[in-house]
Amino acid sequence: MEIVNISKLIKTLNPVNGCTAGCVYCYARKINNRFKITPDFEIPEFSPHRLKQIKQTKKSQIYFMTSMSDFSDWHEEWRTIVFDYIKDFPQHIFIFLTKFPERIHFQTDLKNVWIGATITAKNEKRRIDALRSNINAVNYFITFEPLLNDLGELDLHDIKWIVIGPETGNRKGKVTVKKEWVENIIRQVDKENVSVFMKDGLASIVNLADIRQELPFNDLAENKEEELQISFDFQ
Repeated sequence: MEIVNISKLIKTLNPVNGCTAGCVYCYARKINNRFKITPDFEIPEFSPHRLKQIKQTKKSQIYFMTSMSDFSDWHEEWRTIVFDYIKDFPQHIFIFLTKFPERIHFQTDLKNVWIGATITAKNEKRRIDALRSNINAVNYFITFEPLLNDLGELDLHDIKWIVIGPETGNRKGKVTVKKEWVENIIRQVDKENVSVFMKDGLASIVNLADIRQELPFNDLAENKEEELQISFDFQ
């Protein structure tokens, strides 16, 4: 099978740039510093004019809205502006991700919105409960990336999609994913009938035939005049 990089399937749109998490493996900070998007990446900045790109897009798209930020850092006013805007575009899918769902109290009934939490290690599994408890949304997903250790047992009820990926880059102390860590997640995912997308970086770790790259979005956007267009464009 052909292994696809997820960046070719999902279009990024970043109304907010900057994150306070300070992760040592952060790729977004490197991008920000390279292209000088904001002067201080640890101070998130809101750029609502970027939302106009949605209106200019004719074909249905999957938009990742937080590739350069964490949803927990968004001010309440920013969330209100963004969600008031995207509610008029039911043909698109909008994805939001956070490492700190416990900091967020938010609700949306938009069927084309997916809100997820990042889990990298066993001691972060509480974020799954925090996601379901603090955020009232139609669609939940979990990103296990970078996967840093074996996660043990997982409570995946109400989770509709998971993404699994290894640490990227070449930092000193970089963690290499073990095959059994991935197999443990997949075993539990299959019990819950959850869609799973395994990042292309796992191709050297698990058997090629076992790589699964499932997207649960294609039938979920409303009022589509044509098939969902999947593409990538860094903004």
